[in-house]
Amino acid sequence: MEAEPVPDGPPAADAGLRDELLRRMDRDQAVRTAAPPGSAWPAELLEEWRTVDIDNTAFLKSVIAERGWPGADMVGERAAQAAWLLVQHADLDPDFQRSCLPLLHAAVEAGHAQPSHLAYLIDRVHVAEGRPQLYGTQYGVREGVLGPQPVEDPEHLDERRASVGLEPHADYDRTMRELYE
Repeated sequence: MEAEPVPDGPPAADAGLRDELLRRMDRDQAVRTAAPPGSAWPAELLEEWRTVDIDNTAFLKSVIAERGWPGADMVGERAAQAAWLLVQHADLDPDFQRSCLPLLHAAVEAGHAQPSHLAYLIDRVHVAEGRPQLYGTQYGVREGVLGPQPVEDPEHLDERRASVGLEPHADYDRTMRELYE
């Protein structure tokens, strides 16, 4: 499950980059929703998914190298969300995901990115590194059962989630199970 869409806000300073980020987000989501939940993924679709992620990662790397993090000030709210989604799905390049943490953090501090996006990426990086996540956003299937990846200090999970604008974990868990079981 991904964060809720955010409104567009004022016109982006770079409409071409905005449009390309939105196009890439649409393609990312199309490939991820092509097979019904719970069904087997055909090999061709899995390869397309991989190709989309590799292409999007290379694109975002070049954007960041040339322009820095594409925050809302540069591309508008929806396209800033798209940039986050592309890095969130850059699982084949965990070093790149990790390198984006300080960039996204700075964008959040400047008001150009959503705190919840940073929370999702922090969790993604933690899980990839084999560490407990902080916000409970990342799920997986263990022994045939969908559930959250391990969480650090679960007693304070909802406090951390609230601090970045995420709903209580019980609500998120219910939504994840409705979507993927």
